Amino acid sequence: MTAFRSWCRALLLPPLILCVLAGCATRPQTVLKPLALAPGGDAAQVDMLVATTRKPVEDPAQLYSGDRGTAISFNSIVVSIPPDRNRKIGEVQWPSQVPANPKKEFAVLKVGKVASEQNVLRWFRKNRNAKRQAVIFVHGFNSSYSDAVFRFAQIVHDSGTDAAPILFTWPSRASVSGYLYDKDSTNYSRRALEDMILQAAESPDVGEVTILAHSMGAWLTAEALRGVGMRNGTIPAKINNVILASPDIDVDVFRRQVIEMGPKLPHFTIFTSTEDKALGISRLISGGINRVGALGDVDLAPHSADLKRLGITVIDTSSVDPRDPLGHNAFADSPEMIRLLGRGLAGQSLEAGQATFAGQVSMAATRTASFAGSAARAAVAAPMSVISGERVFKRDPYRERQIVDGEIAY
Repeated sequence: MTAFRSWCRALLLPPLILCVLAGCATRPQTVLKPLALAPGGDAAQVDMLVATTRKPVEDPAQLYSGDRGTAISFNSIVVSIPPDRNRKIGEVQWPSQVPANPKKEFAVLKVGKVASEQNVLRWFRKNRNAKRQAVIFVHGFNSSYSDAVFRFAQIVHDSGTDAAPILFTWPSRASVSGYLYDKDSTNYSRRALEDMILQAAESPDVGEVTILAHSMGAWLTAEALRGVGMRNGTIPAKINNVILASPDIDVDVFRRQVIEMGPKLPHFTIFTSTEDKALGISRLISGGINRVGALGDVDLAPHSADLKRLGITVIDTSSVDPRDPLGHNAFADSPEMIRLLGRGLAGQSLEAGQATFAGQVSMAATRTASFAGSAARAAVAAPMSVISGERVFKRDPYRERQIVDGEIAY
């Protein structure tokens, strides 16, 4: 009985801690029904394409639940954002009631069903910039459909990117106690994200694709890219920039994921923080294995040469003052970070010297100007403490296997 009580405490403690830290705030989720009248004045608008593996609901003010759907669905959604004088960069002004007040709160102006590939292409052609850039956002744990829509609208607006915004939202319970359900939902959604990435890369209408993923969504993104690499032989060249913010990924697993993506990697930028309390709790419930997003300068310093060979930029944001008490959303709610993020979403590599704002953001390592040649990158598998110069990984011609010190490892 004592052992059972200990197990129960271990299981329930992380959600309770998260609940206390986050304040267990509740928000109205039925906020997606468009306003009857378009707002006047100087409110901004973000027109995004939303792809989801969630189950649709009949309520037009909610659209999708946290349950798992049987297919991927697409919608176009236009979000109104209050004038800059009425808000702070990094904040989502959540509606206090429905209908929202567009002068002071985020509001939905239009929702459309995108039922065919031709309609998807038509939306992209309407919203693309001169470079034909797209940015795909994959949200993290504990996010409802409307949470993801409003957060991405805020990121797009505050970062100043003009790339066509595409949200991929997977089934989340939107509850601090739904961690395991959410993790299984990312696995459920891997193939759908894989297919979407490949379709974007194969389309002649698309020039470049940047992927931004947060928290548990970074795990889903890494898994999808791994699948793309194994299906395609490599990651398509159009997928040239991947940003992982506070990635909730086991460092050993990330090492393997990077290996199996293939010989040509996109440029990875990873935002980490030793002050991320959410990832600290994730480590606790994951057997004590460190998370990629919780590593700092000290952890990464011995591996700077390996990071350069891989073309991976790691930015330690531990000194950035986030708004949320968990320190888990600094990539989107810190004015310093959102400005830095804007360059990444524009397809620019975040080089050394570009990542420091008043000494608050320090670069742990940076990509080389050129990392052509798979031999240099194949020497090591990932930028984490598990990396060692003692073991050299090489690609096997069959790709399902890896040769480690002359032995086949799976």
